[in-house]
Amino acid sequence: MSLLETITAPADLRALPVERMPELAEEIRSFLVSEVSKTGGHLGPNLGVVELTIALHRVFDSPRDTIVFDTGHQSYVHKLLTGRHDFSKLKKQGGLSGYPNRAESEHDVVENSHASTALSWADGIAKGRRLRGQGQRHTVAVIGDGALTGGMAWEAINNIAVDKTLPLVIVVNDNERSYAPTIGGLAEHLATLRTTRGYERFLAWGKRSLARTPFVGGPVFETLHGVKKGLKDIVAPQGMFEDLGLKYYGPVDGHDEQAVERALRQARDFGGPVIVHVITQKGRGYQPALDDVADHMHGIGKINPETGLPFEVAGRIWTDEFNDEMVRLGAERDDLVALTAAMLIPVGLDGFAAAYPERVFDVGIAEQHAVTMASGLAYAGLHPVVALYATFLNRAFDQMLMDCALHKAGVTFVLDRAGITGSDGASHNGMWDMALMSIVPGLRLAAPRDGDQVRRQLREAVDVTDGPTVIRFPKGDVAEPLEAVRQQGDVDVLFETGSGDVDLLVLGVGAFAGLAVDVGAKVAALGHTVRVVDPRWVLPVSGTVLDLAAQAGAVAVIEDNLVTGGVGAAVTVALREAGQQAPVHLHGIPKRFLHHASRGQLLEELGLTAESIVADLQTRLS
Repeated sequence: MSLLETITAPADLRALPVERMPELAEEIRSFLVSEVSKTGGHLGPNLGVVELTIALHRVFDSPRDTIVFDTGHQSYVHKLLTGRHDFSKLKKQGGLSGYPNRAESEHDVVENSHASTALSWADGIAKGRRLRGQGQRHTVAVIGDGALTGGMAWEAINNIAVDKTLPLVIVVNDNERSYAPTIGGLAEHLATLRTTRGYERFLAWGKRSLARTPFVGGPVFETLHGVKKGLKDIVAPQGMFEDLGLKYYGPVDGHDEQAVERALRQARDFGGPVIVHVITQKGRGYQPALDDVADHMHGIGKINPETGLPFEVAGRIWTDEFNDEMVRLGAERDDLVALTAAMLIPVGLDGFAAAYPERVFDVGIAEQHAVTMASGLAYAGLHPVVALYATFLNRAFDQMLMDCALHKAGVTFVLDRAGITGSDGASHNGMWDMALMSIVPGLRLAAPRDGDQVRRQLREAVDVTDGPTVIRFPKGDVAEPLEAVRQQGDVDVLFETGSGDVDLLVLGVGAFAGLAVDVGAKVAALGHTVRVVDPRWVLPVSGTVLDLAAQAGAVAVIEDNLVTGGVGAAVTVALREAGQQAPVHLHGIPKRFLHHASRGQLLEELGLTAESIVADLQTRLS
């Protein structure tokens, strides 16, 4: 039996002799490389926090003490140390989640994988327990340097710092990266902390030097000591944290397990809020991850563990279409600029950045700032393109509404990973954006059905100067081009059984256009007349859609988005306002959080397949 196999709970870990920790760390890294390479998952972040997580569970008594992981993709080691060793179905239906999950273990607290939230969670947990007479229970928040670029983290720090007796430990896991190298003023500050010997060590050196060389004279050292404040700010920039009222320990070598334990014990026993600054190396112990300058090892598919290379060559994905078209547009328009929130490569702005580096702004994990900054850029005469995962636009809704739309700012939002993404679970499904955007005045939203439409609609979007535009597309391989049989106004007709009135008008939204054509053909085969269209610009509902609906006995809307407040709901309202009474049948995602599973499994479960939709429509049309 391996050492790791003997760990079924943190108590087993604490019972091990300290000299066995390096052996355990090596076993964990070998396990992660072996198992995650079979399933896919977040490999690099977890390889970097092995010793840190071991130390956390040796010093703190989970679940009596609470450990909150920010952006929990670095929680695999935590899962192993709390007895979850079966990684065979990681991120798959019925298997372990890729993030902390309360349904899996009492040791898991925060399931949301959106960044910069852990400090607020920890602040609330620590204060709540103290109010309930449980102040002896400790709370630990583990947050990366990348997540510290998010404004919400600093809102929490601002509140934590004033409570001098709060039993809260903040572990800053500093690996200089989130998805990519951390940028900004905070990153520079942490870099200074990383590379500076530190004020206390400077004083210790001075004292030793005086002892060895008395001829230097006391006045020289006294003078140095007398300029303590200014010197400390130069030599030990932890002053920023301490000036806020937070005790600072560090920097600590995050791969020296005993050093991390000592720092955590000091922090635990301090009696107030403490920051422990731990330096780690993302991808530690696995050379392909260490060599990965593009951060492909952050989240992987199935790979060859020997080489780190994928077993299958990836096809062309939706993001590639956006990436290439942005480069072409950049050559044509010098007013085009781009913004990203610490995800330059995942959202497809790396091509634009390589060609026009001065026109790209990576703001860190700060979506709110990105949107309001984009509004300012638009006011200055530029056309900003803000590229985000669809799920992360939720975080900047107020800024889109009040800073962008209210001021009629010409900003284009490009939302990657829209709709059901599947394996990353509830917090990563991009299923909220269209419902949120449907209530924003003046906003126009496009849902391209294929790569050709991504390019075409992006060009249309950046020509709009009097309000926000949104382009949204899903994760994965891009759909094959789907040619229209004809155009009617601003709508593409994809399939029809005649030129006049029809029994059913089917609106296929975005990547579901192909599914809509399949549904239309099957309904037609049952003896109904059908027309299938791609509205292209789905919000607001166009007059052409209303005209086509007037020629149909019923309307069906198929969308990769919430039914509540989605495109189908907008079509229903628009038809009623126009005095049309045709029934509208909605096929989309129900208003609930979805468990982790493959996209196909979730679509099957939700009835978003051709067979299920046709069966439903057959009942309604008969």
